[in-house]
Amino acid sequence: MTTGTTEPEGPDDGWRRLDRRTLVASAVLAVGACAAAGVPTLAGMRSADRFSFGVAAVLVAVGVFVIVGLAVAAEWVRLARTRFRVGPERVEVHSGILVRTRKGLARERVRTVEVTADPVLRLLGLASVRIGTGQKTSVTDQPLELRALRRPDAEALRRVLLDREGTIRPPHPGEGSPDEAGEGGSSPRGEETLAVLDPSWIRFAPISVLTPTLGLAAFGVLLQGADWIGLQQTVIDDAADVAIALGLVITLVLGLVVVVVVGTVASLAVFVESWWGYRLTREPGIAATGSLHVRRGLLTRRSTTLEENRLRGVAVVEPPGVALVGAARVDAVATGLSAAGEQRSDPRGLLPVAPRAVANRVVAEVLREPTAPTEAVELRAHPVAARGRRIRWASAICLVPAVVLGVVAVLAGSIAFAVLATVAAVVGLAAGIGLGRLAYRNLGHGLVGNHLVTRHGAPGRRTVALRRDGVLTWTLTQSPFQRRAGLVTLWFTTAAGDGRYGVYDVGVDEAVAFATETLGDRFTPFLSAARMAA
Repeated sequence: MTTGTTEPEGPDDGWRRLDRRTLVASAVLAVGACAAAGVPTLAGMRSADRFSFGVAAVLVAVGVFVIVGLAVAAEWVRLARTRFRVGPERVEVHSGILVRTRKGLARERVRTVEVTADPVLRLLGLASVRIGTGQKTSVTDQPLELRALRRPDAEALRRVLLDREGTIRPPHPGEGSPDEAGEGGSSPRGEETLAVLDPSWIRFAPISVLTPTLGLAAFGVLLQGADWIGLQQTVIDDAADVAIALGLVITLVLGLVVVVVVGTVASLAVFVESWWGYRLTREPGIAATGSLHVRRGLLTRRSTTLEENRLRGVAVVEPPGVALVGAARVDAVATGLSAAGEQRSDPRGLLPVAPRAVANRVVAEVLREPTAPTEAVELRAHPVAARGRRIRWASAICLVPAVVLGVVAVLAGSIAFAVLATVAAVVGLAAGIGLGRLAYRNLGHGLVGNHLVTRHGAPGRRTVALRRDGVLTWTLTQSPFQRRAGLVTLWFTTAAGDGRYGVYDVGVDEAVAFATETLGDRFTPFLSAARMAA
């Protein structure tokens, strides 16, 4: 990996240092942070006299010099106080400036290794490595992070840490991995490519709740930027004048168009940054059963690996709007995966939003099945009482705006608000009935081969195919409202993904029969007792 170290244990003790080019990365990041604060400061003083502006410029320059110097010094001390070693049984990291920290992680507990490289690290040929157990139960379960290593050394370290059979030789310092392709190159020898990015998939990016969210956020960014340069009130006054001149209706329509256009551009940019260069491959050499390897990212490159022997199923997710255009994304249901907040990115993503045919093909290849279980399954319908529950819940949610407008109409004594409340009630009731019926149509469960399949959701939907031998326990739950309708929810618990997956709103006898069929006759006595309790 990187240059060896001269520690008391001897020159061949296996300890390594991080790459010194991270000093340059720290300096660049510090300059960027200073620019983000200094430029608005100077822009806000553009109306001041020349002397005051010159003094401010000198102070900003001195501040930049001091901050960058402190950042580089702190990084130099961190480099001097950080070393790591990958032994046959443990990964050890010694670090700390004022408080010395020594962390060790048994290699058999390593579940995730994430290799990331932000734009600055990529320019320097470096990458960061995060090593985790997929759990967060104690201090020792916290991910170990090495920032930063040479890119080939980081990839080689990833392969070594995930090698359960001990067939991959640890590289010598600076040697890297001979099988790793360079950035933008072809797949390493022996890898099987399952999916690569099709640029046409970008058309699905704007069909997301992220689009209006980003469009509205743009107005907040505009106001904040105007506040930095002292023009926030001017922007607000100008916008009010334009709104008065155009009228309420035209202003609302124009505002909606601007939100959609800005949100569309922003969502396209987010998709390109997150998934550009995407490639899903199967690496046969890391674990006995093979591993799935995902590479993606335009500015920040991400590389995550999932051992197939820890895969318990997949989830086909169709966000609102995406299902209407025949597209879906694929997430892994696997043990040992950290949550998205514990890593730089969500490690569950196997495929971005793509045509449903592509999603089904990826599901089949990932699960090593001739046909995707999520496509081949014949879903069983749920009782009619489940439809009524969904219509009532959806209608109650959709009628909230009408209730709010009605309260305002009563308090203000306004006929206009009363009319708006009536319209909102009619529209909300129709939308609630429609969403409730859609949720019922999306409800289903079934068995196909070694997988149980459950589907639910509206306006989007989620279909999960879970390996039957990956189910640990079952649970029947029944709320007071379900009890009145004679329904229960059957939960299958697994040490993977969300932890448990439900078959919602089924009859008691149907739930017991499905659990028996799924789990086998050895559970029949317990399920019979559950039937009696329900």
